[in-house]
Parts: sequence; C-alpha cells; structure tokens
Amino acid sequence: MAAQMAVNSGASLWGPLKELWETVDGAVLRRQPESVHLLDLQLKKHKPHFLSLFKNPPKSAEQREKVRKASTEGIAIQGQQGSRLLPEQLLTEAFILSDLFDIGELAALELLLAGEQQQPYFPGLTRGLVAVLLYWDGKLCMANSLRTLIQSRQGKTFTLDLSGELVALTTRFTDELMSQGLTKRILTLVSEISVTREFERLQKERGLGNEKHRKEVADLIKECRQALADSLFSWTCQSPLSKDDTLALIGHLETVTAQADGSLDSVSLALVMALLYCLDVSFIEQGTEDRDDLLQALPLLTERQYVSAVHSRLMDSQPWKLPGLQAVCRLAWALLLRVLSQLPQGSALVEFTEADEALADQALLGDVFLFMKEGILGCESFSQEEFYIRRVHSLITDFLALMPMKVKQLRNRADEDARLVHMSLQMDSELPSSLRKDLDHLMILIGEFYSKDPFGLELGLEFWCPTESLQHSSLQGSYLGMALQRPPHKQVVLSKFVRQMGDLLPSTLYISYLRMLKGLANGPQCAHYCFSLLKTNGAAHSDNIQGVSGSPVSWEHFFHSLMLYHENLRRDLPNPDSAHYRHPPLRGITQREMEGLTSFLQLLTTIITWSENARLALCEHPQWTPAVVMLGLLQCSVPPVLKAELLHCLAAFGKSPEIAASLWQSLEYTQILQTVRAPGQRQAAGIEVELNEIESSCEEYPLTRSFCHLISTLVEGSLPVNLGAGLRVPGFQPYLNFLRDSVFLPFPTRAYRRPAEKWEVADSVLEVFHKLLRDYEPQPSDFVQEIVELQGEQVPAHKPPGHSIMFHLLNDSPMLALCLSLLEEGVRQLDTYAPFPGKKHLQSAVLHCLCLLDLALQKEAVFMDLLRESQASLLVSPLEQLLQGVSPQTRRADHIVNIARYLYHSSSNPEAAFQSAKILRRIANYPNIQIRLVGDFTHDQAVSDKLMAGFVECLDNEDAEEGTEKDDVDSQKKVARIRHETQIHILNLLITSLELKAPNLALYLLGYEVKKPVSSTNLQDPGVLGCPRSCLHAILSRLQRGTEKRSGPALTQQAPHLAELCYQVIYQLCACPDTSGPTMRYLRTSQDFLFSHLQHLPFILPSNQIAALSQMSWLMKTAAIELRVTSLNRQRSHTQRLVSLLLDDQPHAQHAADGESGMEDETRSVSGFLHFDTVSKVRRKLLSVLDAIEFSQDMPELLQLDFFERTQIEQVISNCEHVNEQGHTVCNVKLLHRVLVAEVNALQGMAAIGQRPLLMEEVNSILQQVVERNRVRRSLSAKRHALQSWRSLVETLLTACPADLIPADERQLIIRDLLLDLHDKVLSEDAAGELMPIVAGAVFTLTAHLSQSVLSEQQQGVGLEASSGFASIANSALHLILRKLLDFILSTGGGYQRLRAHLYGSLLYYLQIAQKPEEPDTLQTGKAMWERLTAPEDGFSKLQRENLAIIESYGKALMEVVCRDACDGHEISRMLAMAVLDRILSIDRQNQWLLYICNSGYLRSLVESLRQDDVALQSLLTPQPPLLKPLYIFESKMALLTRVAKTGQGAVELLRCGLVAQLMECQVFDMVPDSDAHRVMRDPSGFIPSPMDRYRQILLPTLRLFQVILTSTSINHQQGAAQVLQWLIVHADTIQSLLRCQELSMGALQELSLLTGIISKTALPGALEMGGEVNSAALMEFQGHINRFQRLCLSLLGRLAGSERDRLLKQAEISAPGDSAERREEMEVAMQQVCANIMEYCQALLLQSSAQAQFSICLFSPSGSEPAGRDGARTDLSSTVPSMAYSRVPSLGLVLYLLKNSAADFFRFHQSHRQSLGKLQSLDQLPPEELKELCQGLVSGPGAVEKISSVQRSLLAKRRLVQLINNRAKLLALCSYVIETCLFVLWRHLEYYLLHCIPTDPKDSLLPGSTLYRSRLADDSFSGLQSSGGRGLSLSRVSQQDLDLLKSDMAAGFGEALQRKLLEVEGLYSQVRSRYTFIQALVRRIRGLLRQPKS
Repeated sequence: MAAQMAVNSGASLWGPLKELWETVDGAVLRRQPESVHLLDLQLKKHKPHFLSLFKNPPKSAEQREKVRKASTEGIAIQGQQGSRLLPEQLLTEAFILSDLFDIGELAALELLLAGEQQQPYFPGLTRGLVAVLLYWDGKLCMANSLRTLIQSRQGKTFTLDLSGELVALTTRFTDELMSQGLTKRILTLVSEISVTREFERLQKERGLGNEKHRKEVADLIKECRQALADSLFSWTCQSPLSKDDTLALIGHLETVTAQADGSLDSVSLALVMALLYCLDVSFIEQGTEDRDDLLQALPLLTERQYVSAVHSRLMDSQPWKLPGLQAVCRLAWALLLRVLSQLPQGSALVEFTEADEALADQALLGDVFLFMKEGILGCESFSQEEFYIRRVHSLITDFLALMPMKVKQLRNRADEDARLVHMSLQMDSELPSSLRKDLDHLMILIGEFYSKDPFGLELGLEFWCPTESLQHSSLQGSYLGMALQRPPHKQVVLSKFVRQMGDLLPSTLYISYLRMLKGLANGPQCAHYCFSLLKTNGAAHSDNIQGVSGSPVSWEHFFHSLMLYHENLRRDLPNPDSAHYRHPPLRGITQREMEGLTSFLQLLTTIITWSENARLALCEHPQWTPAVVMLGLLQCSVPPVLKAELLHCLAAFGKSPEIAASLWQSLEYTQILQTVRAPGQRQAAGIEVELNEIESSCEEYPLTRSFCHLISTLVEGSLPVNLGAGLRVPGFQPYLNFLRDSVFLPFPTRAYRRPAEKWEVADSVLEVFHKLLRDYEPQPSDFVQEIVELQGEQVPAHKPPGHSIMFHLLNDSPMLALCLSLLEEGVRQLDTYAPFPGKKHLQSAVLHCLCLLDLALQKEAVFMDLLRESQASLLVSPLEQLLQGVSPQTRRADHIVNIARYLYHSSSNPEAAFQSAKILRRIANYPNIQIRLVGDFTHDQAVSDKLMAGFVECLDNEDAEEGTEKDDVDSQKKVARIRHETQIHILNLLITSLELKAPNLALYLLGYEVKKPVSSTNLQDPGVLGCPRSCLHAILSRLQRGTEKRSGPALTQQAPHLAELCYQVIYQLCACPDTSGPTMRYLRTSQDFLFSHLQHLPFILPSNQIAALSQMSWLMKTAAIELRVTSLNRQRSHTQRLVSLLLDDQPHAQHAADGESGMEDETRSVSGFLHFDTVSKVRRKLLSVLDAIEFSQDMPELLQLDFFERTQIEQVISNCEHVNEQGHTVCNVKLLHRVLVAEVNALQGMAAIGQRPLLMEEVNSILQQVVERNRVRRSLSAKRHALQSWRSLVETLLTACPADLIPADERQLIIRDLLLDLHDKVLSEDAAGELMPIVAGAVFTLTAHLSQSVLSEQQQGVGLEASSGFASIANSALHLILRKLLDFILSTGGGYQRLRAHLYGSLLYYLQIAQKPEEPDTLQTGKAMWERLTAPEDGFSKLQRENLAIIESYGKALMEVVCRDACDGHEISRMLAMAVLDRILSIDRQNQWLLYICNSGYLRSLVESLRQDDVALQSLLTPQPPLLKPLYIFESKMALLTRVAKTGQGAVELLRCGLVAQLMECQVFDMVPDSDAHRVMRDPSGFIPSPMDRYRQILLPTLRLFQVILTSTSINHQQGAAQVLQWLIVHADTIQSLLRCQELSMGALQELSLLTGIISKTALPGALEMGGEVNSAALMEFQGHINRFQRLCLSLLGRLAGSERDRLLKQAEISAPGDSAERREEMEVAMQQVCANIMEYCQALLLQSSAQAQFSICLFSPSGSEPAGRDGARTDLSSTVPSMAYSRVPSLGLVLYLLKNSAADFFRFHQSHRQSLGKLQSLDQLPPEELKELCQGLVSGPGAVEKISSVQRSLLAKRRLVQLINNRAKLLALCSYVIETCLFVLWRHLEYYLLHCIPTDPKDSLLPGSTLYRSRLADDSFSGLQSSGGRGLSLSRVSQQDLDLLKSDMAAGFGEALQRKLLEVEGLYSQVRSRYTFIQALVRRIRGLLRQPKS
C-alpha cells in the first residue's frame, strides 16, 4: 500500500526517503536513463541518514515550545507563504507520536501533516494511523535503498549487469558506510526491532487501527528487519567482511533462537547464510577471469589473525543457544579449512587446517544434518532465494566430496547399528541407546533438499555421472551432452556415493535411501538417470531364479513385491455382504512395510512425473503391469493413506494421453467408484463407502483428495464418451455425480482432524469442475435427448459433463449456492488478514469458483440460444440474474458485492481480483442489472467505501506490467501481467457502463452523484470536502505521472493499452452530456489535464503503434470538445492557450501562464508572414501529430497453400469473423484453430497420418497469417480513428474557435501547411486507400476555410496591397495546393467516386478564390476602351490565368475523369463534377475544355440524358415527392448547359446535339400543378418546396437556357429562334396559361420575365421560314399560336404597366413583412423586365413589318386616354370608342402612361442609387443603427444581428449596399430602355395615325370591313395583305373624331414637363452609356407630329 503514496513537502522522516528509494530503484533495478546523476545527488544528500541508520531526530525543549505555540502563533510550513495556525488536537497527537517513536516534535508534526495529506490513499484510517504507516514506510525505504545499493556491487557471486559508472558510484558509497561500522549497526537494529515490542507500544497509545492497518504495520516492520538482514547477506555474497564484523556476526548468531516448529525465522536465516558466504571459497573452483583479484581481497588467505580469531571462536566449547546452528557453522569452517589446506596459500595456516577432522566430528555430534533439514530447510523463505539454495548445495556436496573418509565412517557406523537393531529384534530386547542416525539424517536431508527446485536449477545432476552417452536434445545440463569428456572429480565422487550407498543396503536405511533417490530424481534429466540406475540394479541379478533376492533397490524388486502383496491380499477379499467386512484381515501390511511401500510409490511417482520415457517403458512392461497391480491393490483392504499414494502414482501415469485412455477403461472395469450395481447387492462398495464410512470416521480424507487429483489429471487428456458401454449408460456422468453429490456438496458439513484439509478437498474437487467447464463448448447435439440401448431397454443417454455443470450453475442449485457461500466465506476470511490453516487452498478454491462463474457467464449466451432453438424442456435462468438472489447467510442480495470485494484484496490475491473484475465486466453489459448494482454497492456506507477502495487500489497498482507472452516462467512477471489485465477489465467495465443510462456503476466508481442528477456533481481533489479517492483520481494520477518531464506521460510508454483505455474513459466523460460539465471543469481547473498532455503529442511507440494512435485519438477528440466548450463559454484565455499550443510554429520559451497574447505575439505573427522561413521554426504540433500517423500499411501476402484449397480456407476464415468490442471485424483465431484441427483430425487413411505434421505446419501458417490480418485490420482502424480525430480537431480549431484568435495571415499559412502535408502523405506511393475518404473530407474543409479566409481578407481590403500576391498566402503556395488537389483527383482512379465529391468541392472552393467579388456599379463612364485594354492585369485575373494554365497542363486525363463523373455515378459527385466543369468553362478563354466536351461525346450524352430525367421529374410534381435528387441534378445539368451555351460555338453545338428537340419531348413542362390544391400539403419546416415552386425550379432554368442560346446564336439567330419557337408551340397551352396567369406572385413574375424575353426574340414573322419547309396547314396553325402569344403579351402589358403594379407591390409587403425590402426590389426588377421585354417585342414587330411608318402594322388603338381605374378595377380604355372594336386591343394611352411612370421611376431609382453610393463611400462614419438595419436582411432569426462582431457587421453592411447599388443600376438600365422603346412605339404609331391614316365615316359601320380593320390592328400581321386597296377598306373604322381626340389627348399627355424629364434622363444616364441623343431626337419628332396643323 505504502508504495502508492505521492511525495509531499512535509515529513522529513518519509517524503525525502521515499524519493531516495524511487531514485535508487530507478537507477539500479529499472535502469532508467540519466539516473546515475540523480542517484549521486540523492546519496550525497542522504549520507548522514545511512551513517546513522534508523536514528531518529532527537527531541528538544526548543522544538516542543515551538510546536506548543503553533495553535496561537502559527508555524511556517515549507512551500507555503506565511505561517499556519494548527488546531490543538493536532498538536496533542504530535506530542503523543513524538513520545511513541522517540522522535523530535517537529518531525512528529510533519508526519501528522503528511498523514493528513495522504489520508485519501488510506480510506478508513485517521491521520495518526496513517502517520504510523508513513513512519515505518520511511524506515523501509531506507532499508530497501541500502539493500539495493549493496546488491549493485560487483563481486564473487552474482552480477546485475549495470553500467561501470553506476557500480563505481555505489561501491564507493557502500565501502564508506561499511568502514563506519554498518554491520554492527544492522545487527543491533535486528535485535532491537521486534514486531511484538512495537505493537505493545502502539497498542498503549491507540496507534493501531483495523485488521488491515495492523497487518500493514506488522508487514512494514518485518520487511524492515528482513531488508537489513538481506543487506548484510548481499554484502557477504559479494565481498568478505572484516575480522571484527565477522566475529560480531558470529556473536549475534550465538544468541539466535528457533521458532516453535524448530525452524529459523527468515531474518536469522539471512544472517546464517551471510556467515556461510563469509566462509565460502567455492568461487576458486569456478576459475572466472577475476578470480585472482578476488583471492587477493580474501582475508581468509591474506590475514592470519582473521583465521585464528574465527577458528578460536568456533572451536570454543561454550554451547550456543541453538547447538544445531553451531554445528552447521563448524561444519562450514571444517570444509573451508579442508579447501584451504589444498591451496598453495594454505601451507601457512597448517596449524588450523589440521583441526578439520575434529571440527567435522563435533559438527556431527551436534546433529548438523538434522538441524539443516529442520532449522534451515524448514524456513519458508529458504526456497525463495536462489543463492541460499546454491550455498547449501555446495555445503552438502563439499562434505561428500572433501571428506570421503567421514562418509565411510558414517556408513560403517550405520551398518553396525543395523546389526544391533536386528539382533535386538531377534532377542526381543530393548534397542541400544547409543544409536546415531547421522547417515539417515544426511540421506533424508539430501532427499528433502533436492525435491524442491523452485528456480529449475536441477542441482541434483551433480550426483549423476552419465554412464552412457546421452544423445538427448532436451538435455542441457552442466556436463552432459559430451560423454567423452571426463566428468569432474567431484561429480564422480558424488555419483559413486549414490551407487555405493545402495549396495547391500541395511534395512534400517532402506526408507531413507529411497527418499534420497526421490529427491535426486527431481528434474527431467535426473529422473532419467534414476530410472536407468534402478533398471541396471535389477538387471545384474535377473539370472536369479526367484527374481526376488536381487538388489532391493530396483524396479524388478519393487514391482515383484507389489505383485506379491496383491496376490496375498486378494485372497482375503471379503464377500461384500459378509458382516465382518470392516475388520481388517490378519495377514495385513506392517507399519514398516507401509512406510517402505509409500516411499517406493513416491519415488516412482517422481520419476514418471518427470520422464515420459520412463512412464511408457514401465507401463508397457509385460511382467510388471503396474497400472493393473495398483488398481488391484486399491480393491484390497489397505489403509487409505497407501491407497492415496497409489492413486497419486496412477495420476502421474495418466499424464500421457496414450496411457490415460486405457486407465479410464481399467478404472471403470475395477469399479473403484461403483458405477454398476450388481442385482441383489445390498449396499454400495468402492470409494464411496470408504469416504462415507472409513474416512469420515477417521476425519481424514487422503483417498478422496487423491481420487479427485487422478480424475483431474485424466480429464485433461481426454473424456471417454463410451466409458462403461454395455453395462450402464456410457459416459462420465457417474463420476461427476459422485464428485458433486458425495464430495463437493457435503464438504462443509464433514468433520476434519486437520482444519486445512477442508479447503484441500474443496480445492481438488473444484479443480475438476473448472477443467470440465473450461473445455466445454455448447453444441446443438447437447440439447437433443439421445437414447441408448442397454440390455434390451431404451434409456436416455448422458450429456457431456460440462453441459451438466452449466445446467447446475444456471439454476438455483445447491452447487451454485455452495459456490457462492464459499466465495462469501473466502472474502470473510481474507478480511481478517490473519493466517489460518489451509489459507492457500481456500484461495485456490475461491479462484476456481470465480472461474466457474466467469466461464458460465461467458458461455451462457450460446447455451441459452441453442436451448431456445432446440425447444428442449430444460429450465434455466441467466446467471447474472441468479447472482442477484438473496444470500441465505446474510439475508441480503450481496453475491455480486462479495465478488467485487475480492478487488479489495488484490495486493495479496491478484488472481481472484482478476477473475472478479472479469465477472463484473461481463455483468456490466446488462443495463437493467446496473441500476440494482449501484443500489447494492452504495447500500451500506462501510461496504461502499471498501468497494471503492478496492477498485482504486487495483487501478493504482504500480507493479502491473503489460506483457505479451502468456506463459511467463517468472511468477513475479505473471502476477504483474495479471494485475495489468485486472486494470484493463476495470477500465473496460467503466467504458461499457458509461454508455448506459444513469445511474450506472461507472458513475459511482468515478465519483459522480448517483442519487442526484449527474450534472450537479462537483468533482474535487481527493480529501477535499471529504471527497474519497475515486477511480477517476486513480486514472488521472496514472496519466499525469511524468507529464512534467520531457519524456511525457510515463503510462503511455509503460502500458500503452492501459493508457489508451484511460484516455477513452476521460473522453467518454467529456462527451456524455451529463458528465461533460463537471468533468471538464475539474480537468481544466484542478488538473490542467489537456494542456499538459497535448504538449507531449505525438506519442511515438515503435513497439505498439496501434496503441499510440488510439491514445492520441481519444486525446484529440477530448481536446476538440474542450475547444468547442471554452469557445462557447467565452473562456478566451483557455482557448487561446490550446490553440497556440497546437498551431504555433515558433518555439515556446515557456508557455505564458495566462495565455493572453502580448505585444510580442503581434509582431511575431507579422514577421512570420513576411519571411516565410525565418529563424528556428518548429513543426506545428498538429503537423507533427499528422506525421505520426503512418499512411502506408504493409498488407500480408496471399496464403501459399499446398494441401488446403485457398477459396475454401478464405470462406472458413470469413465465417470465423466477428465484430469485437472495439468495433473491429476480426477473425476468431481460437475458433479457426478448432475448425482446422478438426478438419485435419477427420482425415482417414495412412497417407493422411504420414502427412499430419505437414498439415499441422500449414494450419500453423494459416493461423499466423490470420493473426497478421487481424493486426493489419486493427492497425488500419486505429489509423482511421486517429485521422478522424485529427480531422475533427482541425475542423474545430478552424470553425468553432473565435476567428480573431488566429489572425487571417497566420490562418492561411496554417491551412497551407496542413493542406500540403496532407496531400504529400496521401499521394505517397503506398498510402492506404482506406484513409483516403477521411483525408478528402479534411481537404474539403480546409480548402473551404482557405477560400473563406482569403475572401474575407479581400473584403476588409487588407491583402490587396501585399506584394506576394493578392492575399497573405503567396500565389506559388496556391498553385502548389491546386496541383496537389488535381493529383489527388487523378490518383483516385475509377473507384472512389464519393471521395472525389469532396475533392470537387475543394476544387470549387479553390477556384472561388480567384473570382472577382461583386463591385458596385457607379454608373460613371468607365475609362476609355483603350485604357481598359492597356490597364495592368489585376490579381484576380492573374491568378485565374495561372490556375487555368495548371489545369490545362493536366490535359485529357483530368478532363476525362471530371466528364465521366458528370455523366454517371452518384448524384452528389455528378452535381459537383458538373459544377467544376461549369467553373472551368467560365474561365477557359481558349475553349479547350469546351472542344473536348463537344468532341468526346460527353455533351451529347448529357443532352440525351434529359429524356431520362423527364420521368423522374414528373414524379416530383406529385404532392408528396419521393426524393428531390432528380431536381437538383436537373438544375446542375441546366446550369452547365447554360454555361456551354454562353459561347456561340457552344450554343451551336447544343443545337446540333438536339437539345431543343430533347426538351420538346419532355412532358414535365405540361404538368403545371394546381397552386391552390397543394397549400394544405405544405412542408412545415419550409425545406421541401411546394409543388408549384418545384415546377418553377424545372421551368426557369430551361427558359434561361433558351434565352442564353438565343443571345449566343444571334448572328445566325434564326436557327436557334426557330427551334425555340417550336418548343413554345409544342407546349403552347402551358405557355398561354402561364401568360394569362391570374395571380402574379414573385415566381410568376420571374416566369413571365423569362417567357416574354424568349417570345420577344422568337415569335416573329419569318421565324418559321428559317425552320425549313413547313406545309401550309401547319404554317397556319403556327401563325395562330404566334398571334395568340402576341395578344397575351400585349394584354399583360396592360396589367403590369397599368393599374395592377402598385397593388402587387403592396401585396408583397403585406404577405412577407420580414424580408419585404428585398422582395419588393426583386418584384420591381421583374416587372420592369417584363415591360421592357414586351416593349422590345412591340419594337421588333414594328420594325419587322416594315421600315417606314406608312406600311407598318398598328399594335395599339388610336386612343390617347390613360388607363383610368386607380382602384384596381379594369375600366374600358376609351368610352368613346365602341367597345366591340377595341375590347382586345390596348390603346396608345397605355404606352404614354408607361412612359410617364418609367420616367418618374427613373428619378426615384437614381436618387436612391446616389444615396447608397454615398453611404458606401463613408461606410466607417455610418451610425450603428443604420448598420444594423442594413445587416437585417442578410441575417436570419431575431436578435441575430446583435451576436455578430463589429467587423462582420460592417462587412455585411458593405455587401448589402453593393447589392442595393447594383440592383438600382439594373433598374435604371431597364427604365431607360423602356423609355426609349416607348418613345419609338409612340412615334411610329403617331406618325401612322396622324400622317397616313384616312378616317372613315361612322355611318359605314355595318360594312363587313370591320373584321378587316381588326385584323389590320393586330392579328393579321403575317398576311401579305398590305396592298393599297385593302388598306382603304381596313382603315374605314377609324373616324376623324378618334384621330382628333387622339391628337388632343396626346398633346395634353406629352406636355412640356414630361419632355423636360425625358431629356434629363438622357443627360443623366444615356449619355454616360454612350447612346447619345436618341431620346432627344424622338422627343423632337413626336413634338413635331403633335404640333402639326390639321389637314
């Protein structure tokens, strides 16, 4: 726990020491770079602490006084200003603490303050209790640092491979400590510190808290002592101690006592070993290169006094407290002296070396071997330290090798004793008292010592001398492989010892010898040698007839004896029904025989466990048949212990699958577990009886445990499906039932003599269940009831055992209940923190239970699905629901809580915590359970705190390591990996839960409100306002570690996957609307989280690129949210800080704290823009992140298969694919493996068997390929995700952040850099296609912003003066961007059409940059033509020209792509491609593209596609249209065709392609919707236009196209006109109905303005003649249509020029008051346009009929009166003219009226134009009210104007003014045109009426000529009837009276005022437009006509 405390400024007894330990640990153990320097600093600082090890700062009166006053005067605290007043309570505690530990008062106070600060890390403890922990933790840090420093020294035993510099530093430092008396200090401390003493002191002062606290304190104290003792041990391993230190150590050991069981405690053991290493010269034999240096430093050889002092001390006859320990030291010294005597240097020490024999004898008298076995091997920590084991090994082997005579003596003595024993047995007398068992003890010691080999050293190999050459690949030993080499002397001696001891073995040593062999057989090679030894021993005597009297230690002898026992005992097999069954028979096995058999069986078990060859050789031996004999013995009545050994032995045989299969059959046959009841048998037999009757009454269960062990081993190999067939229903079920019903369920209620055995039984049976369920995969066949025939009956078959276990776990069964209560029992026991018997097995049993639940949850989905499909009558409930049941013990629903409580014990029990996290994560997927869980978790505050602490502790754990390989040999690594997986599961649990609705587990664990609304949470740092430490704090502290260093967050490097999930949790919290507010506030204020992490981007992890990308993705997504939120909340400084961090290309000296840009920022951005690459640019953060995303992706190559069919394999692979949690589609490799292996196994025949290895190899290669494919998919998906996040961050930066944070010039450069980099990456050869769409999207956004930025810069008029181009971004950069864009378009090839849509969009935005903005039309005469031609080219046209040149340079390839996309494919790309074509055609002056489109047939194809569009368009006019796509496509097409038609060449081409003909056939034009009917069906949102509007959207573009064609083809005009006229005539009915239109809305006016425009150019006499030969009947019909068009136009003029105009304008204002101004303007323009068109038409008709007035036709009747009705009612035009004659003909008065109106309008418009111009020129001086008013029209929504910045406002006002000015200019042009045409028409008519017309007498009115007259007026304009005779007739209806009236009306109307006005118009306007005195001339003529005297 203590390892997780953060350092704080306080507590000199803890903080600095913690820092010291982290430095030492980092330098020596973790080997961090740059750590030597830090270590040096720390050691200098802490040297005094090391010298006075564990000395506390002394108390002083002065300090006491200072502390006492702290409550009144305050006290200064480091790192804080001023002094702080402290509460009395704290000071009282400080004095108690000071007395308790005898430390200075200030130090005690510091500890308490630190305790207060660290409290959140220790939920449930007060600051005082935390201070106690910190005190001891500080001590431990000190001791650990000392130990680690000493371990880093160079020396004779081991090395840590550290750098020379570091070793020199630590050696120098530790030498100095040693010379200052470190040894004695350590020995004093070890004797002084004791847990019991400390606890007594603490207990007195209430310094101990709950069980956990007690355990933690006790552990810390123990670890301190251990670390100190280890320091000394590590020292002696490496370097010798001085004389005094050695004697001090011996002196300490004299006083050591043993624990209750006779073993040493681990601290004493370390000190004993330290002494043994002092007396060790084994390195001399090893002959390493530095041997001589080491010899020089050895005081044993160089100092005589050293030897003499130690010698006399050990020879001293004064007994030690532990005589055995004294004996060990003496033996070690004796052996050392023996070695010295053999060295050249030893001759000087001859007086001591002589004493070696005597010392050895003394040691033997002290029972040295017995003590080594009990005192040293008995210590738990002995087997955990490799160098202890090596030293004891050398002690034993040295004794055997160096003192062979002693060994011989021991053997002789043992033989002697054996004879005495034998005799005394014969005589039945007392055993002699003088028996010594030294050899016995030695053998047992060897057996014990070598039987444990935790480090896999196989040291026992030294006892085996290879007799035959072993050509064994698996044998790597010390001296193996080469049998030809002579083995070393020692090995020969040792192997001789093993062999000789076995010769003529006395029976007393028989068991010990077997035990020794058992130890020496431990290991793969040792077992092989031992097997050979026993084989050869038997072979020597095989010629003996009985075969019994051979060597008693041989296979022959062993198995022979076994068979004899079996023979004898079988005869005594009782009748199961006899009553005496339970009395053991007389001829039993004696106790001694029992022990012998047991030892033999254990030896056999060891050998066959290790050696597969031995297993097979023994099992298949025809005479011995061990399996049969053992199973036979199991049926006999032998003690359960022996049966247990037999079963263990069988289990070892069962490790080979070949043997296991036959073992199953034998097991069933012998009915060890009775599975078949004989008829008439009254009671059960077999193991069940033994369990219930014998073992239960003895209260010991060895047989049951070993039976479970046997089954557990056997089920691992195979489960026999047809076990017991023929006699019973075949299968494993009876065994499962026995294990479940007789072993597992009753286990809690049985009695146990040895309490630990209870848990051993549970563990062994649960292990079987776990294996069965683990290997079970639900199959459909499991749910079908199959029937088997048994002795003529049909009985149901058994299901697989896994199915049965599943069924029990998915029901409220006793088995599930017991598992759950076991879990509860387990967590209750763990909560006591006390050791109890069987703890290890309880933990293991609990683990199996958790695994069972986890497996059941994992498999239940498939199980339930199959069950549903099979419709079987099984009832099951989902396990997650059963787990919510009520526990019978506590009466609460706390099963899941119990499971979660295991997380609290993760430090002591990592596997259980791992399984617990896994189960919780599976349960978390069910939303309905989450809410209940939150209730259960928070129901009890104490439990809730504990659970939270458990989760936090798991996440906080620093020891976790991300490991890739699953089978770690090193247990520490394995635990680290398990801890890591636990953290992963917890984070995934949080991620899953956060997606569900509140309240959920994640919110509770992350510290949010679950009782109140989540958004009301106020997150705090742990400890503030009593806020506990939550998972969020744990996650943040893990992520924050290392952010202050240059290397960045440490977690991203150490545990990439973990870091990725942590970032994801943070992102989810920020993205979820409920949690977003509190989280972002907390991250921003308390943590400065985003800034500190973003500054370390990009994360580069060569080893795990995928994780690094994901980490960055989540971080960038979070950053995007933060930018958006801070921008919305106007938290400007935060936004500014992040923006500059991401975008700056100037190196930061350091980040300005406030982030406000100062003066230097301004100058920087300017200079940055002027000199592109000035000094020391750094890469922008965003770009370096982009660099980190690798666009290329290495794809796995195709499978090369020899046996399988590739297509089928691919099919299988795709069948095994599924979508994993992250949403990637991956292949389930395990499933695929199963499928393929099943396929291989299914092959029959010899050939298949021969090729099996090759097939398996190919299976392997397929699997590797699939793993690689999965990796590639994950990698691509990570890249996509990262790029997507990058894009969203870029888009947020450009769109959401306030525009003024990034100045325009800087913004353009940033966009330039981003665009160029993006293109470079995506255009590289190997860029992956999957990433292109995202890049295209980003390019689109960036180009849009670039275009916007450049345009807004120009509007503000900034960039135009800059020299580099017309914007901040240089033209060259723009060209580069264009080139890359076009390259990108071309690189996408045929596919990727949707992707190209983005690119076309980008291209359009790009081309928009060079488009000239709208300029106000000032009506001033421009410069002269010449000036215009010679003016220098402006920026726009220059850029446009250069753009075009670049586009042209791509030639046909680009044209081809764009044209193809325009003609075919996805709708949006088609529209955009057409838009691109349109744009390029508009700037392409050379018409290259036009030529290409025409010549390559794309134009024709576009034109012909109009017919197909017709049907789709017709469907659009239904009230509720399906989709509007066809409409948009049609509009785009029309726009493009219109663009083509704008050049004469294009228009001609269009006509040639038959455009008009295509449009004639379109029926959609005739389907005018009924405007009223559809009002009801209006789309409320206004997005979908009404049917009438949709119709107009189809009609208007068509009309515009016609208009353009007519204009473009005006030179050979007739061809176009004739075709268009035909179109008009084909759709004549529609056209006429439109012209008659009742209600003139805006849309109708637009239609009319276009229609009249077309009619004015086409419906003329002679238009039809051009259209080729037309027969006369058709001609007549056409003429009729044309006349009708003419009439309708004139009547329209009557409506628009006359009364209706004002009414319409008023109506427009009423109907849409909001946008009335613009609406009114549009209507005015449209009406003027219609009038102008009609007047143009009149003019054309007049001109075409004849050049002179006298032959002209008349269009207007000779009546000068103006339209009368002003109230909108239509009155007769002239009351004087008979109504019949003029009913359909407008009068000349109308023209005059129009003239007057237009003149008046002209002045109105002219004045408004002048005003607007004035405003535009003084825009800066306009009052804000007026600005607002101007913007109103361009901004939608109320109050929107207020939100706009002032800069934007003036831009909008400017745009609006330009719009107004240009609108007025257009109106002025139209007015002046109307004025001119009106004057012309008036003049022609007046000239005719007043000069050439002959009036008639009214009396002749009855003549038929009236019709002629009428025809003359209007209709008959095409008939060639203008002969003079006809004229007389036709004019007979105009009377003189009419003409006089006309003249007087006209004279009145056309008065002086009007004439002056008209001349003024000409002065103001027409002259500027260079049409000089046209109006003047006409006015003069008309005036002349009217003044003419009457004739």
